[in-house]
Amino acid sequence: MTAAPEGAFTALRSQLQEAAAAFAGGPDALADILLGLVDDVDRALGEPLEIFPVCHHSPASALAMARRLRQKQPKVVYLELCEDLAPLLTELRNCKLPVALQAFATDTDGFPADWAPLSVVAPITEASAEYQAIAYALDTPGVELVLVDRSADHVFQWDARRPRPAAPADPDAPPAEAEAALHGDAVGVEIGDLRPRFAELEEHLLRHGKVRHWSEWWHQYVEVPLGDGDHATYRQVMLLIGSLFRRLAPGDPHRVRVDEDRERHMWTRMRAHLAATGTDPADCLYVCGAFHAASRVAEFGVHGTDTFDAGPRTATTWQYGLIPSSHAAIEAQFGLAPGSVSIAATVWAKNVKRTRTRPYRLTGQAGTPKATAPAGRGTRRRTAAPPEESADRLTGFLRQPPAPDRLDEAELLGWSVEIVRAARRNGYLASTADAIAVFETSILLAGMRDRARPTPYDFQDAAVTCIEKDTVPGRRDVRRLVEIMMGGDRVGRVGYDALPPLARDVHDRLAPLHLDLQRRGVQRALLDIAGRPELADCSDVLWILRRLLPGGAARPIMGERRLGERAIQESWDLALGTHQRALIELGYEGVSIEQVLEQRLRRTAYDPRATAATVLEAVEDATLHLRSRRLADELGAHALQVLATERSVDGAPEVLRRVRRLLAHYRTSEPVLPPWIASFVKTGYAHYCTLLPTAFTEEDATVRQVAAMLGFLFSMEGLALSLGCDRTQLELAVAQCHPDDPAKTALLWAARTQLGGLTRTELRARCAALLDNPLVVPAYPRYLSGFLHALEPVPGLTDFVVEAVSHAFARLPDPVLLPWLPTLISTLRSDGADLAPLLIREAGRLFPGRLPALDTWTPPWRTPPADPAAPAPAPPGNAPRGTPLLAAHPATCDALAGLLGYEGTWQDPADPPGPPGAAALIARHPATARAAAALLTVS
Repeated sequence: MTAAPEGAFTALRSQLQEAAAAFAGGPDALADILLGLVDDVDRALGEPLEIFPVCHHSPASALAMARRLRQKQPKVVYLELCEDLAPLLTELRNCKLPVALQAFATDTDGFPADWAPLSVVAPITEASAEYQAIAYALDTPGVELVLVDRSADHVFQWDARRPRPAAPADPDAPPAEAEAALHGDAVGVEIGDLRPRFAELEEHLLRHGKVRHWSEWWHQYVEVPLGDGDHATYRQVMLLIGSLFRRLAPGDPHRVRVDEDRERHMWTRMRAHLAATGTDPADCLYVCGAFHAASRVAEFGVHGTDTFDAGPRTATTWQYGLIPSSHAAIEAQFGLAPGSVSIAATVWAKNVKRTRTRPYRLTGQAGTPKATAPAGRGTRRRTAAPPEESADRLTGFLRQPPAPDRLDEAELLGWSVEIVRAARRNGYLASTADAIAVFETSILLAGMRDRARPTPYDFQDAAVTCIEKDTVPGRRDVRRLVEIMMGGDRVGRVGYDALPPLARDVHDRLAPLHLDLQRRGVQRALLDIAGRPELADCSDVLWILRRLLPGGAARPIMGERRLGERAIQESWDLALGTHQRALIELGYEGVSIEQVLEQRLRRTAYDPRATAATVLEAVEDATLHLRSRRLADELGAHALQVLATERSVDGAPEVLRRVRRLLAHYRTSEPVLPPWIASFVKTGYAHYCTLLPTAFTEEDATVRQVAAMLGFLFSMEGLALSLGCDRTQLELAVAQCHPDDPAKTALLWAARTQLGGLTRTELRARCAALLDNPLVVPAYPRYLSGFLHALEPVPGLTDFVVEAVSHAFARLPDPVLLPWLPTLISTLRSDGADLAPLLIREAGRLFPGRLPALDTWTPPWRTPPADPAAPAPAPPGNAPRGTPLLAAHPATCDALAGLLGYEGTWQDPADPPGPPGAAALIARHPATARAAAALLTVS
């Protein structure tokens, strides 16, 4: 590249100085800014190492890059991209664009813990200058591609993690689609982030340009004029824009320092490479954003006067890979207008066809047509730069009016017809008249905005105005339909060969399903495990993926997995292609999904904020998905330690539910209980006995939590006593409880009933006294709520709870009863999902099954108890009574005696007295004998 001749921009400097004096009334800061712009352009053009300024996802930049590469054929291409992403570039040929290069770190060392996971992405599209440079360098023998920007680790070292201001976007734009989340919360890194950082400047440009957002301004005033410009004009205009935005940027010290440090680092890296390889700077090309091309740091240029050391990286371990990207994801991450990247892709395709430029494409690139004649060293032809390339092109470009662009009626008519057809398919009542209206309105809007040819943005506004009247009948509005018509949201895909080992292993293990797992959308998988046992491994993989991936990636339709159960048939909805990014990021954590799951379970269990309930959940997952007795025992032992250190009862309900489930599993599948769960029950028994008196009085402890504590103590009592616990500890704990809350009071009464300290008769008497006391009647529903929760620890009180609720409905006044009903329903729905069936079953047993029987029905609790000394009624007919019937059926009597704990022999009444046998048992318990005889007679 020849240097700019002396005085090349003299005329332009004079004109700008005169303009500054005319507008500002004399030379001042305005003149310094305008002349400084020309100095920046002149300095960049005079650099021996050719600087190629670009803007990200700009068709004009990509087209100029393709032309310049074929003309110059550089030996070394320096690219503004994170230097540690270089090994990923060769994998681009195995992907379908757009995709993103990613650096990912889960375990951070040197960064705040709340930053994790760290993620840096660099999206690549075909209509981008960086892709043209990458394709040229990788497919042209003898060409070296060097990435010179800071590493991903330094991106976060230099990042102050301040909130990123949202870029102005179209206020009428629809909400982002699901594809906009493909990049997650990653930090975006792109070449050529060219946008005004001065809000007033952007607002001024948009207002005077008669456009709504920045993407439309750039398309109208930069993309269109530079689409047909030569290389020299393109470079000078892009350098001028970069210098303008740089000089008018607000003085944010942090951002200025980061920008300058990046430029120092890049020029230091390039000079070091030139010195190490001895390459002539004339054979090199430096591709960077136009903002960084107009740099004023001391390290600028091949003959820079200083060097820069970025410092060492942290000890964080980074993983690298490719993830799918999309136009919507790029727009959402970098604050571009919705649809702008899709429109840029359409403009790129039209420019390539119109100018007959042969772009560079990686050999074997998925989703792109094959190049007719790939460039190689054998076809390389060096072309010297024309003498006038460094002459002043800015003066003519800035002074010339916009070239009139002839209206392409056929193209606009095709757009109008197509949008009406798409609108009708989406529920709009559009007709041929609407197509004519869109056509004419597009021309009208373009004329109002001082352009002869309607742009896609003019057409989009016209379509919204003419077709979308008041409401949107379907899921997509007209603006979104235009975006789809202009090319749609193209979503990239990472090929099998570019996937990490874990993702390839998942694809291999799910191969028996015969599904295209890389295809986007939902696919149905049917697993007949009983008929095809080899599908059991697929089932294991799917259940683990359901545990690891976001919801919707693997969703079971039929079949479930519980401890001790295995399904014989399953049905799944799979969308692994849609969630390919999440699957790829799993590969950064391990080489198999089992390893990743084990690491996550350990991380969850050993987290400082982990509770006993969360650790028990990890134990259950380890048993259910990994079938690892070793890991389950290790995590179970840790759960025991966590439980012993807890001082609250917040997790008691979850602890009770999971311990019961694990106990049931081990009792049915293991010959003996694991030592850790036996110790857990023993420790939990003593632990909850200690916390019980405090929980009954603390306001923070809810009734459900206290009921769960009692449920643990009562349901685990048998096992705990066999392990050496003392029941006296529980009795003393209950005796020390003195609650003030009515619900907890009722819960305490139920506990005392279970321990034998309170009889049913006394419990009924206390409830009746509550109803008889007018001062307590308003609080009676709260007592009932306590009895409802008492079904968890004392399920034997189900009939009493039904009786108490029936009394409440019968005796409570409407002002008390009606407000309580929503509370009763919400309690049963949220906290009593397992208790409601008990109440319903018991109520069905007590209440009559038919409505006519209700008039003569007497509640069992109102029936007076039978007198044990009263004679039993005679059985109907001539059926034998009492003892003769039992004597006629000795086997039944022996079985009944055995249940009561007696072992005796039959003897005749005439025999001398002997040891008490069955006859003595019958004589001692005549009421039982008569009841048994009546049952046998009825049956």
